[in-house]
Amino acid sequence: MTIQWFPGHMAKARREVQEKLKLVDFVIELVDARAPYSSQNPMLQQLLNNKSKMLVLMKKDLADQEITEQWLQYFQAHTITAVTANVNNRKDIQTIVETAKKLGQAKLERLKKKGVRPRAARAMIIGIPNVGKSTLINRLANKKIAKTGDRPGVTKSQQWIKVKNDFELLDTPGILWPKFEEESVGLRLAAIGTIKDQLLPMQEIAAFIIRYMKEYYPTNIEERYQLSDQLEMSEIFEQIGTRRGCLEAGGFVNYEKTAEVIIQDLRNGKLGNLTLEEPNIDD
Repeated sequence: MTIQWFPGHMAKARREVQEKLKLVDFVIELVDARAPYSSQNPMLQQLLNNKSKMLVLMKKDLADQEITEQWLQYFQAHTITAVTANVNNRKDIQTIVETAKKLGQAKLERLKKKGVRPRAARAMIIGIPNVGKSTLINRLANKKIAKTGDRPGVTKSQQWIKVKNDFELLDTPGILWPKFEEESVGLRLAAIGTIKDQLLPMQEIAAFIIRYMKEYYPTNIEERYQLSDQLEMSEIFEQIGTRRGCLEAGGFVNYEKTAEVIIQDLRNGKLGNLTLEEPNIDD
């Protein structure tokens, strides 16, 4: 399965990112800690070329801490500056600021040697939709500047934001790439809510979550839904739907509503701290 889509405002945003890259000293890319590989935009990597970059693994409070540490080691081994963040944790916000200052300082030192007058470091913040970009910007600026929302595509334009006296930040809309070549990438992004729910069948997303949970987090899903062993997928939907009241007239289970319950449970952390992919250490 190849999922193809490319809304007009995202095509425009891609062009604007390409144009504005020359104005910044480094890039801050946000990814979801539950899918650190799948939530990186390969199209943006092509645009960045040799621009310095910091990777921020957002929503670490929802991810599997042990696997998050594996991802940090993986990125370090590939000489990628990476930090983790819960936007409600002040220490995490400060870590992002300090790491950004170090990245910016290297560029400013080079400019100083060329005789360029000192200025604040400039960064561009990028990422796919609904990864927490607007919320992070508001925390960094210590006031409400960017619009926030629990749906993809809230930010539609670019704006400069001052982060204390440390650096200036150029906000950009969340950008997806034209198509997902790997079905698993699309399913992971759909599960964590970074692409619109209409793009994939809800029941397919929920079935993916159940299969993954049963393989990697069997205790979590059994405790949440009191599932019996060795059930077919339809039987699992029946059990969850019945217990959660997803019923139609006549007492029949509504599979679509059941799928929504499963997806929302994952997104809200009710299935526990989990990560939907592990790093390939041999890569």
